[in-house]
Amino acid sequence: MRRPGQESEIADLSVVWFRRDLRVHDLPTLTAAGESDAAVAVFVLDERVARPGPRTDFFLGCLSALDETLGGRLLVVRGDPVDQVPRIVTELGASSVHVSADFTPYGARRDGEVENALGDTPLVRTGSPYAVAPGRIRKADGTPYRVFGPFRRSWNDHGWRPPAQTDETTVDWIDPSGFDGRTVVDADSNGGERAALTRWRSFVDDRLDTYDADRDRPDLDATSRMSAYLKTGCLHPRTLLHELGTRNDSGASKFRSELCWREFYADVLHHRPDTAYVEYDEKFRRLPHDTGAAAQSAFRAWCDGRTGYPIVDAGMRQLNAEGWMHNRVRMIVASFLTKDLHLPWQWGARHFMDRLIDGDLASNQHGWQWVAGCGTDAAPYFRVFNPTTQGEKFDPDGDYVRRWVPELRGVPGTLVHRLGVNRPADYPEPIVDHAAERLDALDRYASIRRVI
Repeated sequence: MRRPGQESEIADLSVVWFRRDLRVHDLPTLTAAGESDAAVAVFVLDERVARPGPRTDFFLGCLSALDETLGGRLLVVRGDPVDQVPRIVTELGASSVHVSADFTPYGARRDGEVENALGDTPLVRTGSPYAVAPGRIRKADGTPYRVFGPFRRSWNDHGWRPPAQTDETTVDWIDPSGFDGRTVVDADSNGGERAALTRWRSFVDDRLDTYDADRDRPDLDATSRMSAYLKTGCLHPRTLLHELGTRNDSGASKFRSELCWREFYADVLHHRPDTAYVEYDEKFRRLPHDTGAAAQSAFRAWCDGRTGYPIVDAGMRQLNAEGWMHNRVRMIVASFLTKDLHLPWQWGARHFMDRLIDGDLASNQHGWQWVAGCGTDAAPYFRVFNPTTQGEKFDPDGDYVRRWVPELRGVPGTLVHRLGVNRPADYPEPIVDHAAERLDALDRYASIRRVI
């Protein structure tokens, strides 16, 4: 470990700029930076994206865990990376900056601006947050895939590199404790690489075998809960794929497929960055939505988990309490917002991104569009989820609903999904009639087809 002031003695000092890669194992960036004599670990708190909320809190916990792994040698500064990264390079006399490539619209634009600001100092991109980087897999004619099934087959055929053999000793880190403008991150959370590995190995040991059968059951602890760790880069998907190896049982195959969905949506956003905000299928931009005070009131009821539909309300209350929601329930509440309340998917997607600790732009936006029927693999005329039957099917004993909706804890078994005369006085009546709103949704979809 080197102390401040020793940078001038280093002939070749590099900067490792951490972003969505808060780990030291399986990090190709460190292999590249390790070719230098020494390096400084840097993170820039960009307040344009680090807004207050559950996701930032979790991220800061992961950042604190990384700093601990590095022995307190992570240099954290606040500000615009376009200003801060070149400043650090200049003040330390660094000869290169090393990053994992970022493929999000904002990240790619930011990196281009930093690269220009660095001038002759190279910004070296090594690796990415994905097993297969966006843009690498294409159809035979060179165009990107629009449908998941063919993409998954090509993704499996393409394969991925083995994990990079790196750890905190791969690079000789300098101590930045005396650097001007350093911010100390002291956050508590269950984040970080060590916590991610513990969660992953518990999942493999206890739940992977039954993952395919139980993954849609929100009443069970049957999922991996790896999404937030993948979002922050505490683990790389390649590490998980390597540990799955050639297992082809139903649990491993389904989990591998779920990792592929994440990479598919990243690829879609890479080729169509506009779909972070507008419909992938352009004809759906003409779909009529509800507006005005009544629409705003319905949206607030949805956000608060006060719609009168138990499975919807349980999901929204879990989101508000934990910053996370079971994936099956995400689909149910998204369908309810877009097809029962007739509100724009962007409203729900924005609310999710504000609240979810695993809020990933590509997966979130395109997951919402999949449910709304305006994205990839869409079948809008048939995919209008009935919240009551969905609750009965996937929460058969009502345990998930009773866990999150305390007003309903006295309603036994599956009756919690069809309340009828069992509806407690302090639990709201349904804000809409699902059967009527389903027909309205189908009529709205038919209206945009007629003008094509």
